[in-house]
Amino acid sequence: MAEQLSQAWLDAQLAGAPDELVARTREFIRREGGVVSADVLARAGRAALATAVAESPDRTAALDLLAADALVTLALAAHAEADPETLRAFAARVRREGEGAA
Repeated sequence: MAEQLSQAWLDAQLAGAPDELVARTREFIRREGGVVSADVLARAGRAALATAVAESPDRTAALDLLAADALVTLALAAHAEADPETLRAFAARVRREGEGAA
């Protein structure tokens, strides 16, 4: 799915989350080009997971793991809003593609 979402959508989704987590989540999105879409969010989630696994077991790795969780959740929410009929297939693809990151 290539449908781009607004920054307002992302802001609403991240409202209330800890500032440090929001900043790290946004950093991973920026690294993937900064466009907000379900596919970009999923790629950013995979990147965050890969970073968490590659880091030493300290607070930074934990923050990256939380960002990965947030990004995959956001990717699924974005896809569900745009195309709920294909959410199952999208989720399966996200999981399949993410298996190499862990």
